[in-house]
Amino acid sequence: MANDDPQNDFQPQPEREDELLEPGQPAPTDAPPVSDEVLATPSQGLERHPQPQKRVIIVGGGIAGLVAGFELMRQGHEPLILEAQHRVGGRVYTLRNFAPGLYAEAGAMRIPRVHNLTFEYCRLFGLEMRPFIMGNPRSFVHLGGLQMTFAEANADPGRLPFELAEHEKGRTWDEMWNEAVADVREMYEQGGEQAWPDIVAKYDQYSIHEFLKMRGFSDGAIELYGVMSFREQNMNAAVIEQFHEVVGKSFEDMQEIAGGMDLLPNAFYERMPQQVRFGAEVNAIEQDDHGVTVHYRTGSGRFSVNGDYAIVTVPFPVLRDIEVTPAFSREKQKAIRELNYNASTKILFQVRHRFWEGEEFGIIGGTTATDMPIRRIVYPSFSDPSQERGMLLASYTWAQDALRWGSMNEEDRVEQALEDVAKIHPEIVEEFEVGASHAWYSDPYAGGAFALFEPEQQTLLQDHIVAPEGRIHFAGEHCSLYHAWIQGALESGIRAANAIHQAPAAMTARTDPE
Repeated sequence: MANDDPQNDFQPQPEREDELLEPGQPAPTDAPPVSDEVLATPSQGLERHPQPQKRVIIVGGGIAGLVAGFELMRQGHEPLILEAQHRVGGRVYTLRNFAPGLYAEAGAMRIPRVHNLTFEYCRLFGLEMRPFIMGNPRSFVHLGGLQMTFAEANADPGRLPFELAEHEKGRTWDEMWNEAVADVREMYEQGGEQAWPDIVAKYDQYSIHEFLKMRGFSDGAIELYGVMSFREQNMNAAVIEQFHEVVGKSFEDMQEIAGGMDLLPNAFYERMPQQVRFGAEVNAIEQDDHGVTVHYRTGSGRFSVNGDYAIVTVPFPVLRDIEVTPAFSREKQKAIRELNYNASTKILFQVRHRFWEGEEFGIIGGTTATDMPIRRIVYPSFSDPSQERGMLLASYTWAQDALRWGSMNEEDRVEQALEDVAKIHPEIVEEFEVGASHAWYSDPYAGGAFALFEPEQQTLLQDHIVAPEGRIHFAGEHCSLYHAWIQGALESGIRAANAIHQAPAAMTARTDPE
């Protein structure tokens, strides 16, 4: 559950002790990758080296591309960010076409307080943070037509409609999960970061479902865990993804950026507006021993730009549509084809009054869990007394649930979500004003919400995901073990920028093609 303490004077906590990677080397697959040197980058910049200035073409203006461009520019290099859309931020996407003062997050909406690198950049740019409340005993569980509060469900788990084994009855899903992962926590507590190779070697072969079966969960308990943990549609994902969150304590204290998550990418952009070219959709990349040429198209024609290096930050589903000459290595091509991406769809409502905050419900923050198509309702953690209207994340879905919503047009999404929400909150019928949605798997500039390993993909693919190909480097949340988090995009962007910064090659003498 998020910390309810409203203080915003966040301070970085001690970070990991792993060594800084050598320039151009792939990140290890068996340890969380943020080093002390990377953590110091927001305040100190990249480590200073007397290397020549370089021109770097960055494909994609999401968080990874922005931080790479920003840090390279601070060291005197010449970055150029080619962004296909009209905005920066990528999957950090704040919707603002609502009543004055209202906004909603179509993408990233929270930051774990343990993600110190992200907080360092928020502090650098003077962004205000406030608590994002993950759990709320007043919010609801709505399963099989039965409705109760989370407090009631936790006090009497037997009320939930699941067929459990005798030894499981009377226990909550998180009690059973914590028992199942106790040995993983113990391995990490005893060995710290050095325990990761053993954890990965022992468990990377298992999906979440297989792991729970191995731990003796009944079919009913697995269903209970899936529904209540929001993992039911991702039970075939690698359980090692869950372990990163378990030992990293990601969900124990969440924060959000007051005023909207897009303030972070916009803060990068405001410090280098001339280094970003909007409406530039990259369709081909060439490289040789002397440099790279990136071909792109805009609404006015086709263009090319030369550089010493390139950093590709677009998700792999998008990269598959970019022609590369010479072709990437067989291992890189395999990683691009096989890396699994999760789907996510959000449906958002503007309402006349924040009725869920009233005396009847008293809900500020937290989620309602359901087995209906909407799956999760997420209530805003911040209550503005000067504004009666509000935004409600009426449906938050992943995987197959999200794909189903993505197959609909927006009008149908909003209409069906209204029907589902009304079964929990009948007030929504009178209070609803405007609906909006975003399906990330259907977004041509994303092709998915975030990378999510299947069993053994961390072991088999991660080194090849992050490894540079000649003068082309790679960044993005998929190039980090912090999948789905802003932290992963920042870490990988800094890693790629630092590798190029330390490289000896001087700026190419070639000019851009006419």
